[in-house]
Amino acid sequence: MDKKINQQLAMHVSLVTILGNVLLSAFKLAAGIFAHSGAMVSDAVHSASDVLSTFVVIAGVKLSGKDSDKEHPYGHERFECVAAILLAVMLAATGFGIGWAGIRNITGDSSALAVPGGIALVAAVISIVSKEAMYWYTRAVAKKIGSSALMADAWHHRSDALSSVGSFVGIFGARLGFPVLDPIASVVICVFILKAAFDVFRDAISKMTDRACPDEVEDQMRQAVLAQDGVLGVDRLKTRLFGDRVYVEVEISADAQAPLVQAHEVATRVHDAMEDQFPVVKHCMVHVNPMQPGNNAVSAQ
Repeated sequence: MDKKINQQLAMHVSLVTILGNVLLSAFKLAAGIFAHSGAMVSDAVHSASDVLSTFVVIAGVKLSGKDSDKEHPYGHERFECVAAILLAVMLAATGFGIGWAGIRNITGDSSALAVPGGIALVAAVISIVSKEAMYWYTRAVAKKIGSSALMADAWHHRSDALSSVGSFVGIFGARLGFPVLDPIASVVICVFILKAAFDVFRDAISKMTDRACPDEVEDQMRQAVLAQDGVLGVDRLKTRLFGDRVYVEVEISADAQAPLVQAHEVATRVHDAMEDQFPVVKHCMVHVNPMQPGNNAVSAQ
């Protein structure tokens, strides 16, 4: 898919979720204050952090979409990973803050804990539905354009939906006569947020350390290479993840008696096939090894 189209899709999703989170955060904060629910106030803070995180996503997508230049001859794709790492840090900080506030309320004077009002329950239900919708919407576009930063933002929405479930349970329990369940819900929310932060961070780091593609993807690439006319074997195939894109190095065997121009045509077919059949491939380097008549092809390593 064209890079500009990808950026436009990412920007559209980001703007939609920013607007949704601003409205949702304001509603949940008001509900939490008027209903005396610490869990709902914590949930509102989490939703507000989504707004800031989405701006980080926008910056990451913009920077990663820049063309190669003299200082960055291989492009800027890893800026998306940087954005995802920043999101993970922001998620973790939000989670620790919410968890600490919940623990202080649990260990404090239990008689001072207020019973949340009914509007807090309504706010929790609205939050669960809207944040889950944001998750699936953002996730679908992230998978479509292959954006790790946008996928991290999707998981931020999912963590907010899960935290709203915790809020609902805590508020409901508090209204049944167990007010301590409201701050306990804040601690549960903290756990969900920290888990999401860890997953986002781990995925971003793995993409910044030149990890190879999964074995099944490399097998598909080998088959695509072998299907090209003039390829007698695949001697070696290496892949390297660069942000959300892939660099491929492949050594093929070709007829040693063929003229140079024919060997070049074979290499070109392999190069074009890899970039056409695998949209995530940013560049494919092809090296041709001469195979003498009667020799067997060397299997790919």
